[in-house]
Amino acid sequence: MEKIDTKSSFILGFFIFLGLSILGYLISTSVIKYKELERTVVVKGLSEKEVNADIVLWPIKFSVINNNLDELYKNIENDTQEILSFLESNGIAREEITINSPAIIDKMANEYSNQEVQVRYVANRTINIYSTNIEKIRDINGKLFELSKKGILFKIDDYDSKIEYIYTKLNDIKPMMIEEATNNARSVALKFAKDSNSKLGKIKKASQGQFVITSRDKNTEYIKNIRIVSTIEYYLSD
Repeated sequence: MEKIDTKSSFILGFFIFLGLSILGYLISTSVIKYKELERTVVVKGLSEKEVNADIVLWPIKFSVINNNLDELYKNIENDTQEILSFLESNGIAREEITINSPAIIDKMANEYSNQEVQVRYVANRTINIYSTNIEKIRDINGKLFELSKKGILFKIDDYDSKIEYIYTKLNDIKPMMIEEATNNARSVALKFAKDSNSKLGKIKKASQGQFVITSRDKNTEYIKNIRIVSTIEYYLSD
């Protein structure tokens, strides 16, 4: 009876050992195949394009000084009309122009100011132009100095008096640029696969990246450079 039990235990142990061995082999084979499947390459694809801005924001800021408040207001309005006449005579439509209210500073009202100031009142006004005619605005901007000869004091060094150029048609070129960036990334991945004696597989993961719009340089801010970098991870196989 004990011999039968010993023999049965041996047979049972043998089959358990055999089963565990087969299971271990299957698991190890699966791990190897999984690791082979997980061979990947990460590449980046670039797309760049230069475009012309389609909107221009031009703030024309000027100042008037006077010791008499009534005369100050008259001078503000006179200079405003001079500027408007100049703009309209150069082809700027009235609907493209917005006139801000003047900001007036009374230097005597400041308790820390020098009470012996030579000019008491300073008024600043900004005339804003919103236009799609980039070339016309650039041309007129170069002629603005003509009004300085009439005594108008322009403020051109302030941060809020700088011309701003904007590109608003990004959605029109997005699909083309994304396709170009993706194709560039695939070309790089194909070259890597060829050099490593591998075959390029499907995409495992992709990141589109962000569109970045910058001016080409400080002298041609009306020309914009649009850039996108896509990151794509591909499977590799032998």
